[in-house]
Amino acid sequence: MDSLTQIALGIATAELVAGKKLQNKTFLYGAVLGTIPDLDIVVGKFLSDVDGVAIHRGLSHSLLFFAFLSPILGWAISKTEKNTISFRSASLFVFWCLTTHVLLDLFTSWGTQILWPLDYRFALKTIFVIDPLYTIPLFISLIYVWRNKEHFIRRKYLIRGLMMSSFYLLLTCVLKLFAVQQFEKALQNQKLTYQKLIVKPTAFNCILWNANVTTSDGYYIADYSLFDSQPIQFTFYSKNLKSEEKLINSYDFQQLKKISEGWYLVSEQNNRLYFNDLRFGLLNDNPENPQFAFSYEFKANSNGNLTAQEVPKAKRDGKALLEKIFTRLKGN
Repeated sequence: MDSLTQIALGIATAELVAGKKLQNKTFLYGAVLGTIPDLDIVVGKFLSDVDGVAIHRGLSHSLLFFAFLSPILGWAISKTEKNTISFRSASLFVFWCLTTHVLLDLFTSWGTQILWPLDYRFALKTIFVIDPLYTIPLFISLIYVWRNKEHFIRRKYLIRGLMMSSFYLLLTCVLKLFAVQQFEKALQNQKLTYQKLIVKPTAFNCILWNANVTTSDGYYIADYSLFDSQPIQFTFYSKNLKSEEKLINSYDFQQLKKISEGWYLVSEQNNRLYFNDLRFGLLNDNPENPQFAFSYEFKANSNGNLTAQEVPKAKRDGKALLEKIFTRLKGN
């Protein structure tokens, strides 16, 4: 999830676990601890575009890393807050602030290696990385927490905020299951055979859902809004296996295949090769010249090897995407 949401969740967790002992200091500690797992993004700035993406939500989002880091930070906090919180309590409080960060990330579409060093990435794909309906109740509850000193009142407001946000998170799971059923019915009714189906939310909402459907020679992509009154329409995109063969010896290509969990499409435009990650949707849906939200262009380096560079996204692309989503939300 986005940084503001993780900061809010970190503060809420810190307040829930150690609010009676630390009072408003939970806002400082919770904000810092809620941010720590995402510092891998800073490390990624010093790496190539592909390697930077590859490490995101890896080691820094694992329970093993938290088990190692928690007693270290717990000791530092217990020394700083002498006679206020014990080493054991501080270590547990750190562990839960870090762990809730990752538990929330599991619900997004980007895989999370919570069991690192195991290579598998977990992703429930029920909520977009930014969703105000999850974040706002937390922020409102924390405002009331900050303004009150009585522990019972602080806890009451905090639990209300956590319950509302958690209920919304549960609601996204239910809505996803419903959306999956609608896509499966549409595929059956249109007699489309496929190998695998993934469904995930579009930006900033849980009303409009997107499906990727893989076949032996390509992908069907479609949207479904809970307000739709017309059948789901699938658009087919070829895998372009001939273009993919040109990248077979590229290290970056193999890494991107792994990162995308096999949900990718290689396209070729004006003799330029692009790797498109299908999991995060389209900026435009022209089958002849599609533009995906996450795309990498391959260029030859000084050694003649093909390396990938992320295609920058213009502000107008984001604006056009949001306008498209808002229009589509209302149903077809």
